[in-house]
Amino acid sequence: MITYLYWFSIFALAASLLFFIGFKIREWKIAGIVFFTVLLLGFLAYHFHFQQLFVKRYGGVMTISIPKGEIHLAATWKDDNLWIENYNPKTNSCYFREYSRGNLLQGMVTIKNCNPLLRQNSVLTSAPAAD
Repeated sequence: MITYLYWFSIFALAASLLFFIGFKIREWKIAGIVFFTVLLLGFLAYHFHFQQLFVKRYGGVMTISIPKGEIHLAATWKDDNLWIENYNPKTNSCYFREYSRGNLLQGMVTIKNCNPLLRQNSVLTSAPAAD
């Protein structure tokens, strides 16, 4: 909901500037430049600053795809960055990937010989049988 409110505000600001500068002052060229500048700045601000902040603090919307061949294990927040843990059974490794603002500074930690699924199976098989 907060994401929709943000974009409604950006479009309302851009449209009102277009109306005021273009229609009232009769400077359509400047109005067009200002209109597209406000939209561009709104997009950049959302992508590089507000997206994860909205999701974490205000219940915004964000979609992340898990790479093919990996199994999702966990997700956690560290400050305003999202960390996703996946397991790759082919390489027997766990990957922690950071999704930072704007996806510019993404970190990745690899844990080799991780195999969290094997531990779950051994715990399940070693549990005492119910009478």
